[in-house]
Amino acid sequence: MEIVIGIVGLLIGAVVAWYVTGLMANSRAKKIVSDAEKEAEVIKKNKLLEAKEEVLSMKAEAEKQISSRTSKIQSTENRLKQREMQINQKQEELNKKSNELDEVKANLESQRTALEKRNQELDKLHKQSLEKLETISGLSAQEAKEQLVESLKDEAKTSAQSYINEIVEEAKMTANKEAKRIVIQTIQRVATETSIENAVTVFHIESDEVKGRIIGREGRNIRALEAATGVEIIVDDTPEAIVLSAFDPVRREIARLSLHQLVADGRIHPARIEEVVAKVTKQIEEEIVETGKRTAIDLGIHGLHPELIRLIGKMKYRSSYGQNLLQHSRETANLCAIMAAELGLNPKKAKRAGLLHDIGKVPDDEPELPHAILGMKLAEKYKEKPDICNAIGAHHDEVEMTSLLAP
Repeated sequence: MEIVIGIVGLLIGAVVAWYVTGLMANSRAKKIVSDAEKEAEVIKKNKLLEAKEEVLSMKAEAEKQISSRTSKIQSTENRLKQREMQINQKQEELNKKSNELDEVKANLESQRTALEKRNQELDKLHKQSLEKLETISGLSAQEAKEQLVESLKDEAKTSAQSYINEIVEEAKMTANKEAKRIVIQTIQRVATETSIENAVTVFHIESDEVKGRIIGREGRNIRALEAATGVEIIVDDTPEAIVLSAFDPVRREIARLSLHQLVADGRIHPARIEEVVAKVTKQIEEEIVETGKRTAIDLGIHGLHPELIRLIGKMKYRSSYGQNLLQHSRETANLCAIMAAELGLNPKKAKRAGLLHDIGKVPDDEPELPHAILGMKLAEKYKEKPDICNAIGAHHDEVEMTSLLAP
């Protein structure tokens, strides 16, 4: 009996233990689920916060890019408006000078009319003198006519020639003054805010780390680049910039393009520098010749010497009185052709002279010569016609004007 009771007690204890264990397991499971839910909620909040911060960062970056592009667009619009104002002002000045030229032509026409009237008065005086001589001398009309003609011939010639010379000299002075004022002030020296030729180019870089690579160990890359291009490389504390200094704009452009290729390629050392500079120099020379040929074709000018073609191409890299020299020479060529047509001169020759008038500003080997004289010598050297050469040399009154094409 006691054994049975013991067995029953064990069974009851086992059942109770099983029940209690189940309750405890269920409680732990609920706690684990609860903790997992809380942890998931925290992770969810953190992810939402990170996503929100990323969205805000992307929004700020987009707004920054939009602001930058808006600023660039506004800057471009301002430049276009300024250019439009300059063009309008130039057009008004040209119209004004055209009116002044018309007044000069009208004045010359008036003087010509006065000369014709003077000749008519001389003819009338001649007839009156003839009649008077016939009456006084009793000579035949033929004899009196012969004497009168002989006596008045020299006087009439002298008087008429003197009067003609006065008119011609006055016309020359007026024409010279007006032509210089119209051509030199209005066409050649277009009004600009600055008249300083640039002698430096700023090369922008992404970081000071790139600047260090360009400099090289103990500055060897800078020295190699200066030796290869003939340009002074100025590296100072200016952030993300290197200054290229040289009076020759072609050399500066070669240095700039070489630096651009070296930085883009990543290989920057003396041997690579020499290789890139040689390649860029060849490209620039080819571009100069192509620019000269294209300019001559655009303007309809043929038969230029190859060296003149090359000098015209180099104008692209020079400026004069704040204006690109090639653009200035193209505008001058077109304006000269228009004015020549109005004055009954040869427009093609005028256009040729206009294109070449500042060719003396391109070479650097004879800076002691005025550019007009140097340009004339270059034109003579490369077989341009005498009237073209004179127009080039006389456009600043440094040689006598012997051609109607001269200003």
